[in-house]
Order: sequence, then C-alpha cells, then structure tokens
Amino acid sequence: MNKPQALPPAQFKQQLTEAIPHLRAFGRSLSGDRDLADDLVQDTLLKAWAARDRFIAGTSMRAWTFVILRNTFFSGMRRKKFSANYDELVAERVLSAPAPQQEPLHLADLQRGLMELSDDQREAIILVGAGGYSYEEAAEIANCAVGTMKSRVSRARKSLEAILEEGRFTSASDGHDNLTATALENIIGAVEKIAP
Repeated sequence: MNKPQALPPAQFKQQLTEAIPHLRAFGRSLSGDRDLADDLVQDTLLKAWAARDRFIAGTSMRAWTFVILRNTFFSGMRRKKFSANYDELVAERVLSAPAPQQEPLHLADLQRGLMELSDDQREAIILVGAGGYSYEEAAEIANCAVGTMKSRVSRARKSLEAILEEGRFTSASDGHDNLTATALENIIGAVEKIAP
C-alpha cells in the first residue's frame, strides 16, 4: 500500500499562507475577540507547520487547519486560558448610539447575539451559515456526527432568533472595533473570508 504523499515545504507554506484570512475569520467567530483570534491563528500556524508531514497532499488545507484552530480554542477554554472581554464603556456607547447608526447597530446585535450562543452552536452556525460548509464538512471540522451538526445549526438558528427578538444580550463588543463599522466588518467580512 502506498503511503500518502506529503506536500513539498514550499507548496505547504503557500497553502498555509492562503488559509490565514479564513483562519482569522473562523478564530474571530469562535472567540469574539480580534486579538485572541490572532493568537489562535498564530498557534494554529505553528502547530500546522510542526505537523506538516501529516498533511496529505490533495486534501483541504483550510479544513485541516480549521480542525487545529478549533481544538486549540476549545483546549484553551477548558484550561480557562481564554475568556470573552466585556467593555462596559463600549457597551454603553453601542446601546446609546445616535440614529444615523441604526443599520450597523442591527448588525452589531447579530454579532452580539452570536456570542450569546453556546460554543458548539456558534461554531455550527458560523461554519454552515457563514462559512458555506456543507453539514458533512462542518461535522468533520467539529469532530461530530452529521446529525449532531444539523441539530446544532437548527438550535443555533432558533436561539439566535429568540435572542434577537427579545434583545437579551449579556456580552458586548470587545472594545477593539470602530463602532460605526463594527458589525458590518465583522459579520460580512467574516462571511467573505470564510466562504469561498
């Protein structure tokens, strides 16, 4: 039986570099924090490079690195290494923004609503809804059954709808964003970066 071929280092580096914007968007969607997402991406790149001989040529670099990033994120959560930031001043400014910013506020509500979901539900809806992955691909990335992924997406959609209708938010922006474009850049930008 032939052993699967590894990519030459230059090709691996090129594919890994091309995955960075997608990793940043996925990291941001999981953590809700730009700086934490960058740290996750850096850890992911180091781990991927160290394990480059295990990457099989012809498979999806993006899916492989998403699994690494996801595992890094959840390992950190288990160790309580990572935590969501709450900036009271930013939350107050977002909630009391003047009328011309009404549309970005609706998108900010969506972003904040996503952060209210459980990690599993947020990951599922980002991968399937914003990332454009099939249920099968998302299930492989999340290391769960396809039926579980479908259930998570369904529950996430219902929960997000209820959160948005009731306006029940406990988290706020991470404080690193320009409030006039926060949601537009974070939600639409994440979709463009994740979806091919």
